Amino acid sequence: MQKVDLKSMTFAELQQFVEDLGEKKFRTTQLYQWMHQKMVKEFASMTNLSAAFRDKLGEQAALNGCTMVKRQISADGTNKFLMELSDGNKVESVLMKYHHGNSVCISTQVGCRMGCRFCASTVGGLNRCLTTGEMLEQIYEVQRITGERVSNVILMGIGEPLDNYENVVRFIRMISDERGLHISQRNITLSTCGLVDGIYRVMKEDLTITLAISLHAPNDVLRREMMPVANRYSIAEILKACREYVDHTGRRVTFEYSLVDGTNDSAEHAEELAALLHGLNCHVNLIPLNPVEGRMGERSKRTKVLEFQKILESRHITATIRREMGSDIDAACGQLRGKNI
Repeated sequence: MQKVDLKSMTFAELQQFVEDLGEKKFRTTQLYQWMHQKMVKEFASMTNLSAAFRDKLGEQAALNGCTMVKRQISADGTNKFLMELSDGNKVESVLMKYHHGNSVCISTQVGCRMGCRFCASTVGGLNRCLTTGEMLEQIYEVQRITGERVSNVILMGIGEPLDNYENVVRFIRMISDERGLHISQRNITLSTCGLVDGIYRVMKEDLTITLAISLHAPNDVLRREMMPVANRYSIAEILKACREYVDHTGRRVTFEYSLVDGTNDSAEHAEELAALLHGLNCHVNLIPLNPVEGRMGERSKRTKVLEFQKILESRHITATIRREMGSDIDAACGQLRGKNI
């Protein structure tokens, strides 16, 4: 018999499941708290549930999740966790420590089919999507291991979040639920390579998350060389969706731009990007390319990164240079899914 994936259930779904087992409705709250506040990994630990109820749960349901099998700590304090899922597949999660709190970058898929030429996560393609419970468990496992609260979540690890749409939206609602860890949606960032249909869908979900677009080029010709998804959606289509997203949600959009030496980092590229984004409530996150063996290009020189930023700011486009964290353990942007998977 296929066991029910209990950890991916919303509170309402869990309540129906509990009542179908012949249990009182209030047991739902206890069970939900054990899974999503106390973060236990086995029914035996749920001591305020009767032994008979726990036996029924064990027969019909599973607490699928992930277990840390390797931890690497960078010189800058960044932690990278290799997580093994219940079926033996592996993903990676990254903990970054800031003055404003702990941020965890989680994976949403085992592998990725987007094919971006500079990213390690696409090597080998897509295996499968993660369940909501497996995404939640990455946060829970980090908190178990470190004993510290996670205050910010970034869906920017292995996989394209909008290619796992239903599970990702469910994850956002559950991680921000006051009956769980209650992480504010304003502290959640969803990064997409620009799946326009998904942007329009998430716009209508009434979420208060930050939407980040992996742009990386100021024109379609160059973007198609770097990102196969550009053959499906033009920059004009992406920007139209972003403008509507800002109008509908009132939330500023972030554009991620990886700077590749001699490819997309010239002054002309910066001017072109500034013209594209003119008048849009946005922020540009400049990312000096992180090295990935066998993938596209080398990182831009520091002087060119600073010049690129200066040009954007002179055109009234807010731009910051991402602080490099974890590159010595292949935990930086674009480096996940490498030697261990």
